[in-house]
Amino acid sequence: MIWSVIFLVIGIMVLAAGLYYFLKEKNDPESRKIYGIISVAGAVIVVYTAVKLLAGF
Repeated sequence: MIWSVIFLVIGIMVLAAGLYYFLKEKNDPESRKIYGIISVAGAVIVVYTAVKLLAGF
């Protein structure tokens, strides 16, 4: 259970950082691509961990 909470916090931090830099570097298409991928990875971690927590695994 504690690991799930840790992964949830890490996922939220990765998602937030990716979105922050995605918006900050709005004029550079290469940076937007990279930070978009990082944001999606963070979102996947958050969704997977939240579903795992809610299901009780």
